[in-house]
Amino acid sequence: MKVVIVGAGSVGSSIARELLAHKHEILLIDLKPEVIGRSGLRGAHWLVGDACELSTLQDAKLEDAEVVVSATGDDKVNLVVSLLAKTEFGVGRTVGRVNNPKNDWMFNDSWGVDVAVNTPQLMTALVEEAVEIGDLVRLLTLQTGVSSLVEFTVPHDSHVIGLTVGGIDWPEDSTLVAILRDQAPITPSRDDVIDGGDELFFVTTIAAEDGLRALLSPEQQQDTESSRTPGSDDEHPDAAEQPGQQAPEDDGFDG
Repeated sequence: MKVVIVGAGSVGSSIARELLAHKHEILLIDLKPEVIGRSGLRGAHWLVGDACELSTLQDAKLEDAEVVVSATGDDKVNLVVSLLAKTEFGVGRTVGRVNNPKNDWMFNDSWGVDVAVNTPQLMTALVEEAVEIGDLVRLLTLQTGVSSLVEFTVPHDSHVIGLTVGGIDWPEDSTLVAILRDQAPITPSRDDVIDGGDELFFVTTIAAEDGLRALLSPEQQQDTESSRTPGSDDEHPDAAEQPGQQAPEDDGFDG
């Protein structure tokens, strides 16, 4: 897979290093020629130039790239590169680095960004994911702000413990894609039983997150326990002594 990375700083170089290790074809574009010597990236191709210039992207043959990653420290550059990659070269997937969280709202399909990586937001999510048991934590926003990857750590007193994946009425547009149990990932099936301490990972629309949060919340357990009608046998332990319920028992013994 050909990947073009704009910005060969610490972030761009780290991405390139990982992708090279996975045998992908990497082209890095940067304004500063000195980064080539100090990067230590063997096997990468380089182009020195301004990625906001159409001629530079043409020299990079951007139309042949499957993915373009805009990883500079300048949000304006990352937005322009993503937009040009989409509109002028028809690149299938663009990833844009968000440096200032205040600019996050612009990193969407209007600017040609398929996936926005907001480093401060991601770090916050990872901190919350480590400490927030029993709460839904958004890890990543996908598909230009329409969908997200969220995580829920099941408390040991949760009402979903003991239920099967197929026995839970999950909200529409929410899909359980993985269970992490004892540090081992599990591909969920309908018959898998949920246990305390499980980490559940969902791909969901952002609009459906509230429904998923409500389903997994402790309040849902209270609603379930209080849903029994006053006329149930659990509410009236002497119901078996009422006429009409005793007769079948007598017939059984007399037979």
